[in-house]
Amino acid sequence: MIKNYFKKLCFAFLILSSTVVVAQEVPSPKSHFGFDIGDDYQLANYTQTEAYFKKLAETSKRVKLVDIGKTEEGRSQYMLVVSSPENLKKLERYKEISQELAHAEITTEQAKALAQEGKAVVWIDGGLHATEVVGAHQLIQTAYEFASKTDAETMRILDNVIILFTHANPDGQELVGDWYMREKDPKKRTTSGLPRLYEKYAGHDNNRDFFMLNLKETQNMGRQLFVEWIPQIMYNHHQAGPAGTIVAGPPYRDPFNYVFDATILTSLDAVGAAMHNRMNVEGKPGYTQRGGSVFSTWYNGGLRTTTYFHNMIGLLTEIVGSPTPSEIPLVPSRLLPNGDSPNPITPRKWFFKNSIDYSVSLNYAVLGYAQRYRDELLFNIYKMGRNSIDRGKKDYWAFSPKKIDAINAAAKSQTATVGEFGRRTISIKAFDTVMTAPANRDPRGYILSADQPDFNSAIKFLNALIRTGILVQKATTSFTVEGKKYPAGSYIVKTDQAFRPHVLDMFEPQDHPNDFKYEGAAPTAPYDAAGWTLAYMMDVKFDRFLNDFTGPFERIPFGQLLKPENKIPSGSGYVLSAAQNDSYVAVNDLLKAKADVYRSTENGDFYVSASGNTKSILEKANVKIKSASAPANKVKINPGRIAIWDTYGGSMASGWVRWMMEQYHYNATIIYPQDIDAGNLKSKYDVILFVGGAIPPLPSAASTGRGGGGFGAQTAQNIPDEYKKQTGRITPDKSVPQIKKFLEEGGNVITIGSSTNLAYHLNLPVRNAMVEIVNGTEKRLPDEKYYVPGSVLNVEVDNAQSANWGMEKEADIYFDNSPVFKLTGDAIVNGKIKPLMWFNTATPLRSGWAWGQAYLQDGVTAFEAKIGKGKLLAFGPEIAFRAQTHGTFKLIFNQLYK
Repeated sequence: MIKNYFKKLCFAFLILSSTVVVAQEVPSPKSHFGFDIGDDYQLANYTQTEAYFKKLAETSKRVKLVDIGKTEEGRSQYMLVVSSPENLKKLERYKEISQELAHAEITTEQAKALAQEGKAVVWIDGGLHATEVVGAHQLIQTAYEFASKTDAETMRILDNVIILFTHANPDGQELVGDWYMREKDPKKRTTSGLPRLYEKYAGHDNNRDFFMLNLKETQNMGRQLFVEWIPQIMYNHHQAGPAGTIVAGPPYRDPFNYVFDATILTSLDAVGAAMHNRMNVEGKPGYTQRGGSVFSTWYNGGLRTTTYFHNMIGLLTEIVGSPTPSEIPLVPSRLLPNGDSPNPITPRKWFFKNSIDYSVSLNYAVLGYAQRYRDELLFNIYKMGRNSIDRGKKDYWAFSPKKIDAINAAAKSQTATVGEFGRRTISIKAFDTVMTAPANRDPRGYILSADQPDFNSAIKFLNALIRTGILVQKATTSFTVEGKKYPAGSYIVKTDQAFRPHVLDMFEPQDHPNDFKYEGAAPTAPYDAAGWTLAYMMDVKFDRFLNDFTGPFERIPFGQLLKPENKIPSGSGYVLSAAQNDSYVAVNDLLKAKADVYRSTENGDFYVSASGNTKSILEKANVKIKSASAPANKVKINPGRIAIWDTYGGSMASGWVRWMMEQYHYNATIIYPQDIDAGNLKSKYDVILFVGGAIPPLPSAASTGRGGGGFGAQTAQNIPDEYKKQTGRITPDKSVPQIKKFLEEGGNVITIGSSTNLAYHLNLPVRNAMVEIVNGTEKRLPDEKYYVPGSVLNVEVDNAQSANWGMEKEADIYFDNSPVFKLTGDAIVNGKIKPLMWFNTATPLRSGWAWGQAYLQDGVTAFEAKIGKGKLLAFGPEIAFRAQTHGTFKLIFNQLYK
């Protein structure tokens, strides 16, 4: 007995010693960074973080470091795959299981077996919005704890869960970390006043790029989320929570998007309850949910929100916290417990370490839920995918606000019956009139014909789908569906696939509800956009089929991107259609090679002879061209000297235009207010582009209504000398006269969105159309009467105008309470102003929400004005919005040549 006792004691000591050795082998954050994560006045940059991640992978058998791609600034973007050593040995198998269950192309019995065999996959990211510094630092701390801790809870999680710790914005952390720590005096440290965007092109908008995936960082993450791992849960850390709270988290407020599977919503309830409950158990008050914050599940395009359309449980928390200690403010309305905030927090001092502790606990809550319900999570993502496939294989009627309105309208024409307890009931015929009507069914699929005007842009649209895990098929030969013949090389997207919600969301209009707290109230603003149908914004031509169809179709492997297949014909010259965006890429390359390029003055098509290296340039551009002789009426073009306005700290709208210029091979110079105020602009530039936010409104005018913000005093402190030339604002007294002189001397100015305010500064004969007369005074229409948050609207286009070459007679535009004009006096008659686009109907809404849209009818939304030898182009809609609106890119490109 004594001998056995000593044996057990020695064995226990050996295990304890081994555990201590393992823990000592994994370096703590303090041993690496020189401070504990959460210490006051301390931030790490990405160089330090990258080195620490590598140390964790070197010293812990639970950590595998994966380089998921390069950032826009050329850094490696890392993901730490963390699990038990045994699980890491079988990662490929667990990834395969996750993919099979998510794609849902197996039987229920097979799915149940895989759910038992597999491990739950949970994504946790940090740092997406780099000034929200809790995100990147909680990632460091949580990774360390799971690389080193040996308590029972951590070990259970490691045994049952594969964690994907992903850094969402390395470039941003490097910038912000260095900026904050540049001050020797800790009390002077601040994350505010950054000189440029914390993502090279998009800044904060990097969290609006997840259905488009333009940026390298979002492409890297999108591949892991939607193609490689397809986790059952993803958790996106942000800042900051509403005033008077600590953290806002799931579940979220309505509306939710009607294309989701219902299990997404109930899963958010379940995981949210686990997170909220843990906070309460641990004595961490201040969690709010649902109506306690503004966050909803309507929008697609965010790192969290796009996952819903892929049957993943997408989590967002917004937490307070900064390395500089702060105060939780007194907000009396937040102090009384309610269903959204059952455990309020009282005012107090708040430290960075508090936020890190909360975040780590929230991570543990999510991971604890995943390990407890591992098999359920795995099976549920299969079941949601299977539901989508089944809905796409049969006649299916989805509910939407418009259909509910149609049911109510049908009911009015029918006699109601009086049922039990005297209740009046609507006849089921009203329901059947709408919800069994063949035309109201959801589509079975879409065909994108290879002979459409801009097939290259259609391929870019399809690649956006493919990057988000959508199954696309290609026709190997010509085929006919419902009497229409399609050429070989056309593409097909069916809705009988697991990620059907995302397919519908990219092709079909969003039907946002009329969201009012009570009758007569102002609209409740959507979280970000209300409508964004990508096929509309990219002007992709597709046919929509309510019945199933077959053909000579081959599946494109998941994640395999498409490439255009354009062949150069023989001939003495080539014509490139102005309807193709990629024609402008080819033209810019030809101009850089000193080729003579001409434009038809009839339709804007480009012409170049087949001499010199023209053919090799066109082959690289891979754009569709045709052999033709030179047009009878043509003009030679040259590259314009292009300037794009920007501001200290960076404009996101300007950044997206910069990105576009690079993609389409334009050379452009970034200029700042001081450059404009210095004058002599025409000697340096031929065209200046002002995105929204550049030109201030008139001091007393309704001008363009909502927009143009950001004209107050700058907050940057102790600006380094190298950035001082970027400071300043466009002002009516200094800047506008120089812009006017530039125009008079023959320069062209493009204004977008609120920067069309320039028209008012120049006293052009235009006025704001979205006004009413109140007591004899012109006032902006109140939101209760007219409100159009980010949505897709249709406009009529004068495509005979050179500014609109390549456009069709109608266009879908992205409109966000954008400027709309009425032309006054004889502005059109005397030729001083040419309308370019306008609303020709009282119902222009295509996708989203347009309350009071009838007010838009006959309003001009774009015009061209002659000013001296130059011209002003005013585009009210967001024609370059987040580099998603390919259908309106030409409205910018056409103005960039001499």
